[in-house]
Amino acid sequence: MRSVFLLPAGAALFALCLHAQKATPPKAEGIPPRSAPSDYLSHGPAGRLTIAAEFTGHSVATPDATLRTDDYVVVEVGIYGPPGAHATISAEDFALRINGKKPTPGQPYGLVVGSLKDPELEPTADEQKSKTKVGTGGQQDSSPPPPYRVPDELRHKYSHQLQALTLPEGDRTLPVAGLLYFQYHGKRDKIDSLKLIYSGAAGKGSLTLQP
Repeated sequence: MRSVFLLPAGAALFALCLHAQKATPPKAEGIPPRSAPSDYLSHGPAGRLTIAAEFTGHSVATPDATLRTDDYVVVEVGIYGPPGAHATISAEDFALRINGKKPTPGQPYGLVVGSLKDPELEPTADEQKSKTKVGTGGQQDSSPPPPYRVPDELRHKYSHQLQALTLPEGDRTLPVAGLLYFQYHGKRDKIDSLKLIYSGAAGKGSLTLQP
């Protein structure tokens, strides 16, 4: 006969709360907005709002390290309004025009996570080469080493960090700030012009950003 063990009520409640804490991801709280729109490199009106922004290239600054993504570029944006004002915010309200080409729409943070890496942790070419396998006959395998793969536990950490830094969406009390992501595979030094475009419930507007 199978034995059944019952936890005391207090212990069972503690275990349930501990599981809930581990399973619940952090809320997207964004980045603390700066004191005023003028504290950003670019700012301007967008309907009844004021949009302020700064381009950070392929870099994402987290509390632990500055991560890099080769597939996306990042814009830190702050949204301001009259005292006590609210605004409905969505990443889909923003687009980035790079070098005068067709605007690229904002992307969810979840698509960016897979491309994130920490340059300080990624092995150098020499370190990768030193791990070259020895083939039959005692000779080294001349095929290129496989690309570096971020460990799953780090990828999970990056996901939580990026979610917390992303511009919060929905009905928000202003000011609010956070990161936006736009697909771009080129190098930053190939960017000559940038324009952040806003078109949302509060109106329309655009900002010229410094590459």
